[in-house]
Amino acid sequence: MIKGLAITPPILGRISIGRVVEKNGIRLPQKDDQFTITSQVQERSGWKLHPMDEELRKDAPNGKLRTIPVRMLFNDADLNLRAEYTMFDRKSGRPMCVGDGESCKRLTQSGVQSLPCPGPTLCEFGKGGLCKPYGRLNVKLGDDDDLGTFIFRTTGYNSIRTLAARLSYYQAVSGGLLTYMPLELKLRGKSTTQSHQAPIYYVDLVLGKDISLREAVAEAREHARQLKDEGVDQAALDAAAAKGVSNALFEWGEDEMSQVVEEFYPVSTENSTLDKTSLLPKFRRDLKPVRLASE
Repeated sequence: MIKGLAITPPILGRISIGRVVEKNGIRLPQKDDQFTITSQVQERSGWKLHPMDEELRKDAPNGKLRTIPVRMLFNDADLNLRAEYTMFDRKSGRPMCVGDGESCKRLTQSGVQSLPCPGPTLCEFGKGGLCKPYGRLNVKLGDDDDLGTFIFRTTGYNSIRTLAARLSYYQAVSGGLLTYMPLELKLRGKSTTQSHQAPIYYVDLVLGKDISLREAVAEAREHARQLKDEGVDQAALDAAAAKGVSNALFEWGEDEMSQVVEEFYPVSTENSTLDKTSLLPKFRRDLKPVRLASE
């Protein structure tokens, strides 16, 4: 295996609750109140819709796709949802610092350093909204590809917190048979004082329609038994995935990073003529190490 390259689940398409639109020559993210499933092909007008989007939308009330039936690829919740505090270089899109709230790996002029991680609100290096929680959820849609997944990327606390809780709960109640549980992504809305009472949307993970928890667990056990009898080794798949993810210090791909910068770190209108790196203080562009407030 090539060292330094994170081996992550194969991607067949993307799931989003927003899109990038062009206004006055500037590409900016726009929130939405429904899911959109796209392929990995981006045209001048935007991402090309995946056939699954049209198929699922046919049965959606008012054509609004707000639930998506899914299954997990792994029994380990942390392999399906990988989330960290991340600060990206806004020009290259590569991660400069990745942490979990206790420790972090930071790219500096002298190489990658291990440092304390106090989280985005207390870190001098990532203050001002430059460091955000960044989550990547891989799910299976349909039956065409047993190992291919669709990815949902988010920097939203609500989605990351909710998905992490649900995955760990379903893993626990099923006795570690998470991959066999019939689940669906569900879009939820809420209002907060920070949103000025306007609705904000986040992603939840719930049991499939018209099935109880007891029935879902029974189905998972039966499905697991059948596949084991047929020779499918789910434990070995989880082990291979864990090894692949840990094969690199940072998880990133050249094509993914430009999408991350565009969607989650948009250039404001007043700064639209500036290079994206000009929005970062000089010490961050030069990748010089900075002492944390807690050090």
